[in-house]
Amino acid sequence: MVSIIDYDAGNIKSVEKAVKYLGEEVVITRDKDVILSSEKVILPGVGAFGDAMGKLKDYNLVQTIYDVVEKNTPFLGICLGLQLLFENSDETPGVAGLGILKGDIIKIPVKEGMKIPHMGWNSLNIKEGATLFQGIEENPYVYFVHSYYLKAKNENEVAATTEYGVEIHASVEKDNVFACQFHPEKSGGVGLQILKNFLKL
Repeated sequence: MVSIIDYDAGNIKSVEKAVKYLGEEVVITRDKDVILSSEKVILPGVGAFGDAMGKLKDYNLVQTIYDVVEKNTPFLGICLGLQLLFENSDETPGVAGLGILKGDIIKIPVKEGMKIPHMGWNSLNIKEGATLFQGIEENPYVYFVHSYYLKAKNENEVAATTEYGVEIHASVEKDNVFACQFHPEKSGGVGLQILKNFLKL
């Protein structure tokens, strides 16, 4: 079974729908025992970094997430779920992230002709051998909605990048932890293949 962590963030239902479409049993939950007994765990979300960390603490989910990662259960962060895995965010200075991965979440710089938030389809540069991108052609297009981007400390953990006025670390992989800044559940066939690759782990 796949657990989707429920912390009142937006966009959780569309992730549930995509996982169900791929034939997996899925539950949206904040029950620690259910999450820890799941074969896969997903932390999706759209919203503000500080609010989200507050909710994860309110619902006693921070330790649950650490326990899932420690258990070596495949874990996928999507959009805000990626950002929360890192140490901090320009969006909410002074609020610490989960710190499971090393890096900073930075405001996308304002440049002429570029809208923020960055909303729309961008192509990815995929690192050879990246687990989530098996069976996907080069430079696939995926769907982004964000105003802040990841700059990971460890380049070897970066699975895919994109350009939007600056190089954005669009996907990361480290051991059993995977994350995408873009929305695989809104990225058509490419996105479904990414989710399928995660669910096969």
